[in-house]
Amino acid sequence: MDSQNVLVDEDEALKQYLPGGFGKHAQEANVAAQIQRTKRIESTSLVEQKDAGSEHGHSSEEEDSDDDSDPEDEFPTSHELILKTQERAVTTLTVDPSGSRLITGSTDCTIKLHDFASMTPNTLRAFKSVDPTASKTSASSETHPVYHVEFNPLSPSQVLVICATPKAKIFSRDGEQLVEFNKGDMYLRDMHNTKGHISEITTGCWHPTDKNLCITAGTDSTLRIWDVNRKRAQKDVIVHKSRVAGSAGRTRMTAVVWGSSIEGGPNMLVAAALDGSIVMWGGEGPYTRPAAEIRDAHKKDTWTSGIDISADGRSVITRGGDDTIKLWDTRKFKQAVSIVEHESTSSQYTSSNIRFSPNSSSILTGSQSGNLHILNPATLKPELITSVTPGSPLITVLWHEKLNQIITGSANAQTHVLYNPATSSRGAAMVMSKAPKRRHIDDDPTFTTDLSQGISGDSIINPNGLLTTDQDSISHAARHPNVGLTASGKSRDPRRPHIPMTTPFAKSQPDELHIKNNIPLSSMRDEDPREALLKYAEKAEKDPMFTNAWKHTQPKTIYAELSEDEEEEGPDQKRAKRG
Repeated sequence: MDSQNVLVDEDEALKQYLPGGFGKHAQEANVAAQIQRTKRIESTSLVEQKDAGSEHGHSSEEEDSDDDSDPEDEFPTSHELILKTQERAVTTLTVDPSGSRLITGSTDCTIKLHDFASMTPNTLRAFKSVDPTASKTSASSETHPVYHVEFNPLSPSQVLVICATPKAKIFSRDGEQLVEFNKGDMYLRDMHNTKGHISEITTGCWHPTDKNLCITAGTDSTLRIWDVNRKRAQKDVIVHKSRVAGSAGRTRMTAVVWGSSIEGGPNMLVAAALDGSIVMWGGEGPYTRPAAEIRDAHKKDTWTSGIDISADGRSVITRGGDDTIKLWDTRKFKQAVSIVEHESTSSQYTSSNIRFSPNSSSILTGSQSGNLHILNPATLKPELITSVTPGSPLITVLWHEKLNQIITGSANAQTHVLYNPATSSRGAAMVMSKAPKRRHIDDDPTFTTDLSQGISGDSIINPNGLLTTDQDSISHAARHPNVGLTASGKSRDPRRPHIPMTTPFAKSQPDELHIKNNIPLSSMRDEDPREALLKYAEKAEKDPMFTNAWKHTQPKTIYAELSEDEEEEGPDQKRAKRG
């Protein structure tokens, strides 16, 4: 019998008979199967190349294979990872430059912090939830929806957070508040004299080359440039004077972008207003007069929610509330280069944005029907339209350069990370390439409590000190507290010491007799205060302590005598008769 044949052959019956639970087993993941489960059913619904091919007729198979490129290879939309961490519409999102941390903001007044390195295919959740408007001084503070969050591109440890308040805030990448900018005096008429916004802030962004500067746009018709090291007052104030009749020179600033050319050109600052105008300033100032202004860029009294500058600094794209997308040339900032019809969602979600791709070869935006539109920057014609959240508006989009992944936020509280396993790196691709985490009791959020947020007022505190919110969420040990204990309450395990259950008031309770004999007036705790005072009434009348000197000189009290009629009527009827 050959020994090699003995080593190669395997007895399946014996293998199934023998137990397989002994020894250390390495948890291996079928990465290909996990990634295949995230493949999107509908990846492409419109490709511009197909329309071009139908116009020119049928060509040879070789030319078709060369000319028509697969949209899955060009755009990372073949697979998707869905995060359901928010409770309401996801209005804004940002990813740090390295692509390791994702922060989302929502109308549920919270921001969620996600770490791709700590997530696995079965633990897709945020590691921290922060309410940016919560105050430590007041437990009943108001909360406001989050409009904009953005990582500092030059210093990723800082995150600009803008809510529906006059104060912008700077948070750390771990969710700790670092800076809160000042609020201006609302009773001052001249906005140049205020030290901050006097009304709600709508959006903001970071300086492209200076890590200490950021800008915010408010409904007080101003743009304010802030230094993170000086929170008491802004560095510069840009007041936009509206030309619309009856507006008193004021309007609301709806969008702002601060961009620079990758070739090293000058910075530029472009903002949009509610009166339909778009204004451009030099990025480094002075800001007394705009470099260019288009008064009727979009329809008046419509919310221009999205604006962005291309990587070369030559193009500006805007998404208006008048159902149009317009492309502008910064060198001839007078008329739109291209205009295309696109249904707007800014009337309901004011943070609906539009973005250039990292190399400005495409333009990304969402739609009312939940589709992701990837447009050609030259003609604004769609190169790809793919459904992300059918029936739910797609609010915010972002194409990360290093990850090569597209992140979207929708009105159904879902965050979708679109990726391509062949061209994307880290991020969602790294999450799906991990082995699923073995479930642990600590992984169930109903069994844990975030002590930094405190205990909810809706929770029930039972006498045993166990925090419960629902009968179904109570653990087995809480439902059966006597399991593993003897009749006297001691543990059956001799290695475990017996800890008697004591309340905070019974930890050091002295003898009652000792308290009664040695502590004065200790018996007053068990007495009725009314009876304790009335027992001195007779003594105070016979031997007054304070009025004893006037005892013999005080007149005697003489009460009026009532007639028989008045006695029959009684005091209540007499009072009514007089009235």
